[in-house]
Amino acid sequence: MSVTKKDIEDAAKRLEGVSKKTPLQKSARLSKKYHATIFLKREDLQEVRSFKIRGAFNKLSSLSNVEKSQGIVCASAGNHAQGVAWSCNALKIRGTIFMPTITPNQKIDKVKQFGDGFVDIKLVGTTFDDASIASREFEKKSGAIYVHPFNDLLTIAGQGTVGKEIVDQVGGTINYVFASIGGGGLISGVSTYLKNTDENTKIIGVEPEGAACMKESLKQNKIVTLKKINTFVDGAAVATPGDLTFEIVKKNVDDVLLVPEGKDCITMIELYQNEGIVAEPAGALTVSALDFMADQIKGKTIVCILSGGNNDILRYPEIMEKSLVYQGRKHYFLIEFAQKPGQLKRMLDEALGPNDDIVRFEYMKKTEKEKAPALVGFELRTKEDLEPLMKRMDAIELKYTKLSEKQMLYQYLV
Repeated sequence: MSVTKKDIEDAAKRLEGVSKKTPLQKSARLSKKYHATIFLKREDLQEVRSFKIRGAFNKLSSLSNVEKSQGIVCASAGNHAQGVAWSCNALKIRGTIFMPTITPNQKIDKVKQFGDGFVDIKLVGTTFDDASIASREFEKKSGAIYVHPFNDLLTIAGQGTVGKEIVDQVGGTINYVFASIGGGGLISGVSTYLKNTDENTKIIGVEPEGAACMKESLKQNKIVTLKKINTFVDGAAVATPGDLTFEIVKKNVDDVLLVPEGKDCITMIELYQNEGIVAEPAGALTVSALDFMADQIKGKTIVCILSGGNNDILRYPEIMEKSLVYQGRKHYFLIEFAQKPGQLKRMLDEALGPNDDIVRFEYMKKTEKEKAPALVGFELRTKEDLEPLMKRMDAIELKYTKLSEKQMLYQYLV
């Protein structure tokens, strides 16, 4: 069982007047940076602000009247839920949507808005996989039709219409297409259409480093369930790929790259500051991956699918923090100070460099002790400023411990 080019063309007809034919925008900044012709496929400009409306509507509109009367159920980290909610409202189908408890409020509110009374939301567990298990139990008890976010032929065909639009819009040779991977629905559909149009087009999948279920499955040549995932890139935080998507990716995808979350945060900030694009973490993955193939893509025509823009503004302080840490510009220390006047002043005068800034300082004097630690956060202009800072602290005989990402206190801070 697989998806064909005709399945995708049929899906495109169903989606006429439903999903937007999103712009394919040439990025002058990225094209100059990588000495290539780089386009951004703006799926963040869909009404539900992601490509997920394509697969969801294609699936729901294909149900029989009897199936529609049974209602539907699905699990989602957020974007699929919005696509399903919009489709339930448009087709007047009752739906129940299971979402992880860590889903940003912005996405939950949008699901309610798009569903407009046709969907019920149930928050379960901390990952998509937790929500998926609960939704399957609901399916058995209720008899509702399950609408899978990625491991379904009709869903995959709907997502594949992104690939059809890319081919129509470029109108010429496409050397590389970068697509994000959560469970693999988008890249399965897109790669099917592109490889059946021009087999020389290279398809590059991109996963978050902390949730690389497809990469690990390809490595072991079998479906792998990750024991632990990082949920920061919530739109791609999946522990187990689909069996359908795994087989399609294995056949069509030329490589899968992994992006650290800090690198992804840098890209989100750059897209906002330069192009005014609000990308969610999963949406920025493809642009983040360009750095890892800078030599290969020179002189080529590249399309990066910007898969979604559902990002809660309240997350930006965390995004800024992670980007600075990844760049080596933000560091945390426990510094032991003698409990007598002038100790902090000496550090400021003799250890702090001209381009260094203290962005966090926590200290409590304890009268029964001669020395006490302070938590100090430094923000530097460049990562090269760290070693001189530590040398200056050594010169004034400050006792300190640099916190590492493996320590629980560090995880609390970042």
